[in-house]
Amino acid sequence: MPTTAPRPGQRSERGQLWPLYAAGFTTAFGAHSVAANLGRFTTGHHQSLLVLGGLLALYDGAEVLLKPVFGTLADKVGPRPVLLGGLLAFAAASALFAFADTTSLLWAARLGQGAAASAFSPAASALVARLNPVAKHGRAFGSYGFYKSIGYTAGPLLGGALVAGGGLPVLFTAMTALAAAVAAWAVLAVPAVPPLPKARQTVVDLAKRLGQGSFLRPTAALALATAALSAGVGFLPVTGAAAHLGPVATGAAVSLLAACAALVQPRAGAALDHGRITTATGLSTGLAVTAAGLAAAMLPGLAGVLLAAILIGAGTGMITPLGFAALVTSSPPERLGQTMGAAELGRELGDAGGPLLVAAVAATTALTAGFAALAALTAAAVLASRVSDECGVRQPRP
Repeated sequence: MPTTAPRPGQRSERGQLWPLYAAGFTTAFGAHSVAANLGRFTTGHHQSLLVLGGLLALYDGAEVLLKPVFGTLADKVGPRPVLLGGLLAFAAASALFAFADTTSLLWAARLGQGAAASAFSPAASALVARLNPVAKHGRAFGSYGFYKSIGYTAGPLLGGALVAGGGLPVLFTAMTALAAAVAAWAVLAVPAVPPLPKARQTVVDLAKRLGQGSFLRPTAALALATAALSAGVGFLPVTGAAAHLGPVATGAAVSLLAACAALVQPRAGAALDHGRITTATGLSTGLAVTAAGLAAAMLPGLAGVLLAAILIGAGTGMITPLGFAALVTSSPPERLGQTMGAAELGRELGDAGGPLLVAAVAATTALTAGFAALAALTAAAVLASRVSDECGVRQPRP
């Protein structure tokens, strides 16, 4: 995997990465800070639940459709222009609603934010890979995931504080400033990474490459991790409420889940870089821990909620950096943006599919059965990965 070495007088390697970590925080903060506070804006509107559902779906829907497109564009023109363009577009979309508090512009702003995040998110992932040697990919993606998890955790809290202080336009103003500041930082610190020469690729070639186990296994693991994370965040508070736990206790459990995921990611990445684990073993272990966490959510009371939060957080925290490191290793360097965009699509589908599966099963039986269904699906992935050739994902480093 080619990397970009710092030239004399260029900023340090670590300094090049900080704006990329900030970009990861921005997309996560943008997704969750608004989603957690949209209910206050839509309450009282005609068909408020339908409006809320549509606004929530816009951001993720745009990402599902556009991430592979922008990932391919990053391969063609280089990831840095796509990163900068996406951040500036995110700032512009946020400014739409920041200065005009109307529902129609909120729809446009939310769609624009999702489209912009579709650009700078896979570009940032590609740059994390290109600016680091292979031996540091685990820790680099672990750190990237850590700051993204901080954005998911802080989004509802900071977003709620901003909305309480001045309404939803204040939150969008803050996101405008955040995205613009990160873009300016990236201009100064992130070096140009030119596109690599590549042979012509047909649709059949792309389908064959994305159909290989070296892509499907880590992408499936990432999708299942995101599914478990979303289901945990969405339904553990419901489980807690059924056990007569207050909103403070259930909120703390969700924060514990996100904190465990954030703390485990850099450590899992460092273990990979130092040869203590392989991606095959790490992904299987992460899936097993995640499945155990989903099963623990079936236990009654506070103990079940806390144990589920810890295990789901730890399992998904292990999967995320190892999955991305495996994708980078197996991807042709000149197609890295395309690979990251396609993998991000898998994560977005897991993000939506996990809660839908739990909800669909729970609607006909009980919430515990919904958690059991997702736990069984995750455990099945562990068994499938053990049957397959584990060395196909990644060999241990010497």
